[in-house]
Amino acid sequence: MKNLRRFILAAVFAAATSVSLGAYQGAHAATAEDLNKEAELALDKLYATSPVAKEIGGKAQAVLIFPNVVKAGLIFGGAYGEGLLKQGGEVTNYYNSVTGSWGLQAGAQSYGYAVFLMNDAAVNYLAESRGWEIGVGPTVVVVDEGVAKNLSSSTLKDDAYAFIFDQQGLMAGVSIEGTKITVINR
Repeated sequence: MKNLRRFILAAVFAAATSVSLGAYQGAHAATAEDLNKEAELALDKLYATSPVAKEIGGKAQAVLIFPNVVKAGLIFGGAYGEGLLKQGGEVTNYYNSVTGSWGLQAGAQSYGYAVFLMNDAAVNYLAESRGWEIGVGPTVVVVDEGVAKNLSSSTLKDDAYAFIFDQQGLMAGVSIEGTKITVINR
């Protein structure tokens, strides 16, 4: 049933934006092993391109990694991807990332993002909530080039830091505000 809902959601987005359903396959990892590999490669790529992310990663209690999120829309839109939580170097759970939106928008894109959970309160909130909506609960700072210039290990004071990376496609802007992160079985 879950896969059917995901496929229907992808088909609606594809029809609205003329995106092939093949793009959906990138957002849906076939197995836990595939998702583990994709997340590890994505995190390595992020660390290679952002020294600040690597520094924050060294201090984080845990990191949520969504290696490939597909976003599409024509007035109404949405985004979907699957990821995992790494804690102490081990995968502890699997999650999906779902976002709905409406407004002046048209196109499709893919991107990845990582959320570094800096304290036990943020990790516990994720574990205890029945789905974490970014913007509710722990404070999440989205790190862009401007924010990154002012961050160092001594200035980290927020609950979580998010990095968006590897954007591809024809849609302006990426936001994770309002994204719902929910546990999935993998």
